[in-house]
Order: sequence, then C-alpha cells, then structure tokens
Amino acid sequence: MKLLEVNNLSLSFKNKLDKQQVLKNISFSLYKSQTLGIVGESGSGKSLTALSILKLLPKNSSIDNGEIFYFLENEKIDILKLNEREMLNIRGKNISMIFQEPMTSLNPSMKCGLQVHETLKYHLKISNKEAKNRVIELFNEVKLPNPERIYHSYPHEISGGQKQRVMIAMAIALNPSVLIADEPTTALDVTVQKTILELLKQIQKKYQMSIIFISHDLGVVSQIADHVLVMYDGEVVEMGESTQILVNPGHPYTKGLLKCRPELNLSTDRLPVLSDFIEPRSNANNENREVKIQNRKNDFQVELLKVSNLNKVFVSKRNFIGKPKQEQIAVKNLSFCVFKGEALGLVGESGCGKTTLGRIIAQLIEKNSGTVEYKGKLINKLTAKELKQFRKSVQIIFQDPYSSLNPKLTIGEALSEPLKVHNLFNKAERKNKVFEILEKVKLDPNSYQKYPHEFSGGQRQRIVIARALILNPEFILCDESVSALDVSVQSEILNLLNDLKDEYDLTYIFISHDLSVVKYMADRIMVMKDGELVEINKADVLYKTPASEYTKNLINSIPEIKIS
Repeated sequence: MKLLEVNNLSLSFKNKLDKQQVLKNISFSLYKSQTLGIVGESGSGKSLTALSILKLLPKNSSIDNGEIFYFLENEKIDILKLNEREMLNIRGKNISMIFQEPMTSLNPSMKCGLQVHETLKYHLKISNKEAKNRVIELFNEVKLPNPERIYHSYPHEISGGQKQRVMIAMAIALNPSVLIADEPTTALDVTVQKTILELLKQIQKKYQMSIIFISHDLGVVSQIADHVLVMYDGEVVEMGESTQILVNPGHPYTKGLLKCRPELNLSTDRLPVLSDFIEPRSNANNENREVKIQNRKNDFQVELLKVSNLNKVFVSKRNFIGKPKQEQIAVKNLSFCVFKGEALGLVGESGCGKTTLGRIIAQLIEKNSGTVEYKGKLINKLTAKELKQFRKSVQIIFQDPYSSLNPKLTIGEALSEPLKVHNLFNKAERKNKVFEILEKVKLDPNSYQKYPHEFSGGQRQRIVIARALILNPEFILCDESVSALDVSVQSEILNLLNDLKDEYDLTYIFISHDLSVVKYMADRIMVMKDGELVEINKADVLYKTPASEYTKNLINSIPEIKIS
C-alpha cells in the first residue's frame, strides 16, 4: 500500500540577484512499513526533500514543478495544494519528523515532558492528566530511564541520546503513518547510535509505520533501510533495494561513499576520496591505493608525554558554606605515556573523560592530583618562559571548527595571530607563512581574505588544522576533529592529518568516539570509560583481540557494510 509519492520535484532558492536550483526532478514512492534511506553529502538536498514533504521550506524557496501526494485510506491528498491550517492537521498526526539536532529542536526553556504534552493537547483535546499519563507511557516506550524525572527535566539536563529519545517520543505521539528521521544518530556515540536504530525498528514494527531515514553515512543506513535513494547535487543518482545498492552500486558517487569509510579489517596507507570515483581520471589510482597495506611503526623509543595517577573532579553544586555538594569524577587515576612520532588513539563514549584529559594536557584546565610530564618536565611547574614554549609546542584541534574560529577575523588574521603572540617574523613574513600553510592544507590562497562563514565544514576543519600547524608544533591533540563531517570529507581530512604527521614528524593524541576512525589513524589505542583506563594496546591487536567487554561492545556497535 502506497503512502507517499513524490513526482519530479524541483526546488529553487531566490535571492536579489539570481535563482539557484537545489532539487532537480526528485521522484520516489514510500510504501506501508517500508524504510527508505536517503543518502548523500551535506548540500545534496536530502533535508530539503524532507522539508518539502512537510511544507517547512524557507521563505526564499520556490517549488518550480512537481507533485507530492499523501495517501490517507482511500483519499489522495495533494500536499502542495494544502494551506497552512490544513498542513497543521497533517504534521505530527499523519507525517511526523525527527529533526537533526535535538538540542536546537527542543525548547531550552521548557521541560521535556511539557513539550510532548503540548503536542498531545493540541491535537487530541484531552485533559492535562490524560496527556501527562500518555507522555509517561511514550517515555517508557522509547526506553527513557526514570520517565518521571525526564518529564520534569530541561533539555540541557539530559544526555544527547536521551534528548533524541524525547524527540522520537514526540514524533510518534500521534501515531503517524510516516516518520521522517533526519540524521537522527549523527554525532551520537556508536553504542547510543545502535540503540536508537534498534528503537526505531521496534517502533516501526509495533505501529507498522513507514520511515524515511536520512543520513550521510551508508553504513548507518544499511542497518535500518530496505530501500536506498542516493542523492548528489540535488539529484537522485541511484535508487533500489539496499542489498543491491550496497553490494553492487551502479553509480561512481555511491561507490565513493562506500569506499571512503575506514575499514576495520584493513589497514591502508590512505583512504579513498570521492574525487577518485567521480573524476574518471582518478579511478585507476584508487585501485592502487586500495590494496596498499599500511605498515604501522611500532618501535617508538622516546617518551614525549607521561601521565601518572591523574585525577580531575568537577563540582557542580556547593552548599551554603562553599563545600562540594555534588561532584562529577571526570578523570580517575589515569596513567599512560605517549612516544615521539606516534599517534595514540583515545576512544570512549561521551562523558568518559576524553576531552577533559586533552584539556588538562593542553593546560586549558587544572588537574586535582597526579602529574603530567612533557619532555621530562612537570607542566604545572613550568616557568612563564617555558610555558610559552610549551604552548607553541603543544597545539589542539577543537571539535567544532566554526565555534573555535573568531567570526570577526579573516582567515589571514586568524592564522597570523599565533605568530604575533609568539613574536615570530615581521608582517610580510607572517603573511608569506600564512600562504605557505594554506597551501599545505590544500586551501586556495584567496582564503586569506575570507571569513569563517564563507567556508564549508571540511574547509573550516582545514583552517583550524592550519592554525594548529603554523607554530610548527611537535604534539597535536585532535579532539573529535572529524566527528561532524560527511564520510567523504572525513576521509580527506584524515588523509591530510596523516600526510602532515609524516611531513612534520608530529605526535598525535587522536580523540574520538568512533573506533573505526581511531583505528585508521592510531598506532596504539587507549579506551576510556567513566574517567578510567579500560585498556591500551596496539591498534590492530586491540581490534582483533579486545581484552574488555566494553571494548568489544564499542567494536560491535560500529555499523559495517558487507560488500562482496
């Protein structure tokens, strides 16, 4: 039974000067109990397709042509001809949506339970008591711990996975026949991602609803979708059953999306990138790269960083005389070392203490006890002169490049700033140094005069890498530096980081919740849980023979695609 039909949908954005087409003749159908995966990079038109179905498009958009039909029992509803009042009855009740970022989709000033309560009251006209009971039922259904507490909690008081479950509860509250999930697991830990995917499957089976699952990651889509639609530059380039698309992709772009993902069972010297597939000249090169096995260096001798019995506690509440009332242990009795020239992967779920550890090493926050030695010296005992040299030698690439760049500074100014602080070079020499480093990270020289908002996510990541490199450091902390990127852009950044490591003889701590990314980058991997060290070993050994159940669970949660 057909529930949704999209025919030749074309969409444009208008500005004062011109008109840009962003969707070109999109066509597909969705049937009862079917899961359709829509895959593509950022800007491919995935989310715009979903927003078109719900008529939630920006004001500067215009539908050039096409039809969208929703089938309700024996009625065929032309979505594009409905007015706003009529659409209010369709949204949530018949077609519902889980938006990409739960923190920005939920009202920060309203308790979670009341946000779902509001939806029920508007559509069902029931009493407050009935609405609350239904919300508690829904919270139980989406497996939220302590539903009563979550009902009375604000969004910032619960975890990312819990926020996503609240969004799912809100989306299924009115038992819609079509559920659109727009990147519902992006930036979640692999274990949380796995549970969210399983939850969506269970809900679909119980309510016999159809799902449109949008993602940039074919690995994730392969876990849930029975049909896949691949989008590139506003067009559908491939569509079919998921087994057919994943095992035998017909379009070069789909092949590229599949191959750009780091493979757990293979250690390659480089990851393929999209240009190897969508530019014919590169296809042969890609085949050569694919079989070239990486020989990991394991004979690191010189100890660069040593951490001993490190502890860090955050105090979130104090009593009236200032004594700690509520404490959170972020790092607990942690000891390890990093050798010169190696890449140490640091993996674990959100809240395990990875980022806190990185910030202590970079001297951005203070420890409570224990020691951190860099080149044999305690970093908390450095003189002012030594500390300045330490900050030049140890750099950090932050998780979100957009928020770590000053929006008021051009890229040239942002990259020159560290050189000014350390009194390096004159003005002309600094400018030349910036151009030199832009070339190293494969950015156009014209980037010098541009501002951060004028770049894509991948380009901004290259800028923050350039900023970390410009002082010629020895040691770089990469904190979730590819977690928010499309898999194709991610592969380019990982290749770049590896190239720079070899060229500059860098030492990395590579922090991530994604074990497949860490395994590609790292010589050794350290696993953390609840602030403690779970295990540390050579990357290949840890993947093949993990010592702890926790590490096994992390590995088993990684979405894999079996391609013959």
